[in-house]
Amino acid sequence: MITQDELPLQASLSLRPTWLTVEAFQFAVKRTIDVAGALIGLLFLAPVMLAVALLIHLKMPGPIFFRQLRRGYRGRLFWVIKFRTMVVDAEQKLDALETANESHGGVLFKMENDPRVTPLGRFLRRSSLDELPQLINILRGEMSVVGPRPLQIRDSELLQSLNPEAYRRRLQVLPGLTGPWQVGGRSSVDYSRMIELDLDYVENWSLGRDLWIILRTFVVVFVGRGAC
Repeated sequence: MITQDELPLQASLSLRPTWLTVEAFQFAVKRTIDVAGALIGLLFLAPVMLAVALLIHLKMPGPIFFRQLRRGYRGRLFWVIKFRTMVVDAEQKLDALETANESHGGVLFKMENDPRVTPLGRFLRRSSLDELPQLINILRGEMSVVGPRPLQIRDSELLQSLNPEAYRRRLQVLPGLTGPWQVGGRSSVDYSRMIELDLDYVENWSLGRDLWIILRTFVVVFVGRGAC
């Protein structure tokens, strides 16, 4: 099992480079965009988030928010925050559904008609409204607006066993609210293509590319492409 301390401390954007370098300036700008974007998003989307919270409270008895451990920068664990889209005991039902996994390779768990997802939850997922609380994760410095999506512990450990190098390299940057996988097909893309997209992002990151992914994300969410 690779721990966060075993990840190499090589010079890269993701490893918080030393000052007085182009990479350091770009990293500072990226973090500024993250904080500003999260604050503006929380301010302007507050009425929408309150409406979603009220709907969940009325239609889905149980907690409004769903918290789950994910692996982030350099393998550090953090609690990702989402609006709850599944039944309360969804995590306990996962093992029984493993044989119905529709994701090629088994690293990701995907079911087009996952019985744990509620009708309201399906709408929230198609519209990506369930992801809005992750703006708080961005403010905390646990996530970025753009980056590889943080994997569930189940998915992360499977990836580590199948492809340790890919596991290590995608953890060299902060995970993102959106990223190359989201604009490249989302749930319609299998895990090998997801890894390919993520590693290309890590190796060829730029501020311009982040802005392009953000713009494409609005289009993908609007048409609901690849949502599951």
